[in-house]
Amino acid sequence: MSTSVLAAGNHFIRPGLFADAVRTAVGETPLDIRELQFGWPHTPFGPVAEVIEASGTEDEMIEALRGVEICVTEHGPLTARILANCPDLKLFCTSRGGPVNANLDAATRHGVAVCYAPGRNATATAEHTLTLLLAAARGVGDTHADLRRGVWRGDYYDYDTCGIEIDGTTVGLIGYGAIGSRVARILAAMGARVLVHDPYVRPDMLAGIAEQVTLDELLIRSRIVSLHARVTDETRGMIGRDQIAAMPRGSVLVNCARGALLDYDAVCEALESGQLSGAGFDVFPEEPIPAGSRLLTAPGAVLTPHIAGGSRQVAHKAARIVAGDVARYLRGEPLAHCANPEVLKGA
Repeated sequence: MSTSVLAAGNHFIRPGLFADAVRTAVGETPLDIRELQFGWPHTPFGPVAEVIEASGTEDEMIEALRGVEICVTEHGPLTARILANCPDLKLFCTSRGGPVNANLDAATRHGVAVCYAPGRNATATAEHTLTLLLAAARGVGDTHADLRRGVWRGDYYDYDTCGIEIDGTTVGLIGYGAIGSRVARILAAMGARVLVHDPYVRPDMLAGIAEQVTLDELLIRSRIVSLHARVTDETRGMIGRDQIAAMPRGSVLVNCARGALLDYDAVCEALESGQLSGAGFDVFPEEPIPAGSRLLTAPGAVLTPHIAGGSRQVAHKAARIVAGDVARYLRGEPLAHCANPEVLKGA
């Protein structure tokens, strides 16, 4: 008898990609895979009932999950109403870095294990961070815009407006998780002096790559600062006017983590005053950026539309991670990335 699986994909991780990854992971185990296509990223995700960052509707999921035991998805919602109407569902795998599109409490009450895909985009985001960091440090945003307007400015070679090299420069990283640690290794290989502020990092984790310091010391010493922290009550708005003022004049600030970490009005003021010579941002307090935002005209700002985690390799890696837990589930093995493992005790 075959196991029924729903592959609910979108235009980034397509349903067929999920299906192929599951088939490869489980081998010869008979599967009945249904496919469902959501509109993201052509259609923005958002709240669906009580869950956030989801695509589609509850009715779509309820219909597609009839008789289904396993669901693999990226943005498909898992709400209390869906769970109440899909009694055959036992495993819900979201290929996100966390189960943000699932009502975890309701899933646990209904005996549904929820898995996710930590680290899926760590390499892509680290590389994109370096892209923005280098572009902001060398004034690529403004010079590119000038050339597109047909303007060739020689004064970019003035000492006061020249960019800075990474080699020999002190770079501070706020956060040293899967992404921050990759950025640190790349910067160290480029000759940077790397400082790290992360209350959860152990000295042995730095492995001679970086120096652990307080946030105040990091800001005072770093010519370039890059944010890699999670948003918590302690980190929300952690970089504002006072923190930017503590940085050396003409510094560079980069954020590919979360918009809520940073006061963007303070950033715009610092770019306009010259306290910051450049900034690179992939995340913002409001997405899409509203028309008329100061960020769109701030000097030295290099902006991308929340694409740091978007690479073809990420799509395949995310599908493989969740497919691996599907295979473990079918073999009766412990799941590698389960957010509520208590539902499987005694199963």
